[in-house]
Amino acid sequence: MQMLDTFDWITISLYFLILLGIAVWVIRKKRDNTEDYFLAGRNVGWFVVGASIFASNIGSEHVVGLAGTGASNKLPMLIYEIHAWIVLLLGWVFLPFYSRAGVFTMPEFLEKRFDARSRWILSVFSIVAYVLTKISVTIYAGGVVVSALLGIDFWTGAIATVVLTGIYTVLGGMRAVVYTETLQAIVLVLGAAALTFIGLDHVGGWESMKETVTPEYLNMWRSASDPDFPWPWLVISSTIVGIWYWCTDQYIVQRALTAKNLKEARRGTIFGALLKLMPVFLFLIPGVIALTLKMRGELHWDSPDQAFPMLMSNLLPSGLRGLVAAGLLAALMSSLASVFNSCSTLFTVDIYKKLKPNTPEKKLVRTGQVATAIVVVIGIIWIPIMSNISGVLYEYLQSVQSYIAPPIAAVFLLGIFHKRINAQGAYITLITGFVIAALRIGLELAKDSFAPGSLWHTLGATNFLIFASWFFLFCIGLLVTVSLLTPAPSEAQIRNLTYGTITAEEKQRNKNSYNWKDIVVSIIIVAIVIGVMITFNGD
Repeated sequence: MQMLDTFDWITISLYFLILLGIAVWVIRKKRDNTEDYFLAGRNVGWFVVGASIFASNIGSEHVVGLAGTGASNKLPMLIYEIHAWIVLLLGWVFLPFYSRAGVFTMPEFLEKRFDARSRWILSVFSIVAYVLTKISVTIYAGGVVVSALLGIDFWTGAIATVVLTGIYTVLGGMRAVVYTETLQAIVLVLGAAALTFIGLDHVGGWESMKETVTPEYLNMWRSASDPDFPWPWLVISSTIVGIWYWCTDQYIVQRALTAKNLKEARRGTIFGALLKLMPVFLFLIPGVIALTLKMRGELHWDSPDQAFPMLMSNLLPSGLRGLVAAGLLAALMSSLASVFNSCSTLFTVDIYKKLKPNTPEKKLVRTGQVATAIVVVIGIIWIPIMSNISGVLYEYLQSVQSYIAPPIAAVFLLGIFHKRINAQGAYITLITGFVIAALRIGLELAKDSFAPGSLWHTLGATNFLIFASWFFLFCIGLLVTVSLLTPAPSEAQIRNLTYGTITAEEKQRNKNSYNWKDIVVSIIIVAIVIGVMITFNGD
C-alpha cells in the first residue's frame, strides 16, 4: 500500500482550507434563532438541498461498505443503492404534507397528525437509533479509512475526525452542514469517478473485468430460495427500509425542510435522486475492480472493507490520490455533521422545548450546541464497541435498519394515505414495533445459545429480509385493527395532513410548485433505475 506523498498532502490541505473558509463564512452569517440554526433559515436553493441529501447519505461507511459489497459476493445489496425512485417519493408524495404542517422535525409531524405520545416515542427512539447505527458505524468506517490512508493509528484518526466535525457543526449549525456538504459532494463525486475510470482502464475495460469475476458474479438477482438474498423478499424489505430512510427519517428529510419553498424542496429531492444513481458506478464498481485485481494477483487485501482504500492508494497518481483521500474524509465528515445536527434538532425541538416551552430562542440554540457536543462524546465512547463488528459493514447496517424501519414506515404511510388511522393505532404500533425490533436484535446475537428448531432460535435465525417483510405486514395489520376499534381522529388531526382531506387551495398550491421539466427528469431517473436492474442480471 502506497502512503500519501507531498502532492497529496498539498491537495488535502487546500481542500480543508476551502472547507474551513466556508465554515467561517457561515458561522459569521448565522443568527441566534432556532430556524436559522436547525433549518438554515429555511432559505436554501435546490442545488444545495440535493447535494446535501446526497452527501448526508454517502458517508465513509457507505463508500467503504459498498466497495466491500462489490468486492465480496454480496451484489444483491446493490438494490439499496438504486433507491433513487424512493427519493422521488419524498419530493412528490411526502414533502407537500410536511410543508403544509410547517414542521421542524418528523416527530413534530406525528404530533400534528396523531398526538404527543407518538412524538415522544419517535424522538427518543430516533436518537438511540442514530447512536447505534449512523454515528457508531460512520466513526468505525472513518477510523478504518483514515488509518489506511494516512498511515496513522485507528484511534487517532477516528477521534480527530469526530472532534473536527463536531466543532464546525456545534458553531455553525445546519447552515454550516448544508454548505460544507455541497463542496464535499462535488469533491467525492469527482474523486470516485476518476478512480472508477482509471480502475476500469487498468483491468482492460468492463468486458475484461466481467470475464475475470464471471458474469454470474455481477447478478444482483438471486433465486427466491437463496438462503442469503431471496429476490422477492429483498425487493419488499429494501423498499420498506427505503421509504423509512428517505421519506420519514429526520436525518434526510431535514435537508429538504431547509428549502425556501416547496418548489425548491421538490427540485432538491429530484436532484438528490439523480445524484443517488452515482454510487453504483462510483463505489460498487471500484469494489469489483479491486476483486478483479486480487484474482489476477495484482492487489492484496485481507477484508473486503479495505478494497476501496487499497485500490485508491495503488492506482491513482500523486495529487489525485490526495483529492480522493480528501473526498473520503469529506464523506465521513458530512455524514457525521448531518447526524450530529439531526440529533441536536430532535433533542432541542422535540424533547427540551416540549419540557420547557417558554425557553428563549437564544437558549434553545445553546441547548442544541450542548446536545451536539454530548452526542460527539457518546460517539467517541462507542468506538471500542463498534471496532468489534465483523463481516461486511454495509450488510450489518442494512440488517439493523430492516428492524427499525417497519413500524415507522407503516405509521407514516398509512397516516398520510388513510384518514381513519388514529393516535391510539399509531402509539400501539410504534411501541410494539420497537419492542419487537429490540427483541429480534437480541435474539440474533444470542441465537447460537438456543436449540435449533426452537421458537427463539427460529426468530433469531430467520433471514433478515424475510423477517422485515412479515414484520411490516404485522405493523400494518396492528395499526389498522387498533385504529378501527377506537374512535376516529378529529378534523384538526387530519385536515390537509391526509390525502382525503386536502383543500382545493392547497391542491392548487402544490400544482404551482412543479412544471413539465420536473416530471420529465423524474421519469428519466426511474428509467435509469430500471436500466441498472437489467444490466446487473448476470447476462
